[in-house]
Amino acid sequence: MRSGVRLGIDVGRARIGIARSDLHGMLATPIETVKRGEGDVARILSIASEIDAVEFVVGLPLSLSGASTPSTDDAREFAMVLARSGMPTRLVDERLSTVSAQQALRANGRTTKNSRSVVDQVAAVIILQHALDSERSSGNAPGSLVVPDEGTA
Repeated sequence: MRSGVRLGIDVGRARIGIARSDLHGMLATPIETVKRGEGDVARILSIASEIDAVEFVVGLPLSLSGASTPSTDDAREFAMVLARSGMPTRLVDERLSTVSAQQALRANGRTTKNSRSVVDQVAAVIILQHALDSERSSGNAPGSLVVPDEGTA
């Protein structure tokens, strides 16, 4: 298992959920929900700097059949922007992470209305924890590494 803090990122159209791992890659915990739009990438880079993150783990929302959707393309584009910052960025399959997050919150007495502010963070925790568990069990880094193109951040 590689050491270092990783940031898990659940990219949504309106909000971005952020989670972090501990230094040893054992446990993912929620950090913050960032409003999507101007300044979102700067905030994520700031968080990464504050906690000395070594990698971004971005959820890739494929359809249940494994096909790409508009949300898939959006997450790939967002991951590319993050990768251009110079921080290693990985895309990991996140099918049903938001559904799982909503179910977990409901099981703990939260309604959809009173959990909007945290559902994206919980989804980011699920994405990151799955990636950490996968790496720990297989010995291989999870998902696929995003190779930055020639564009600018």
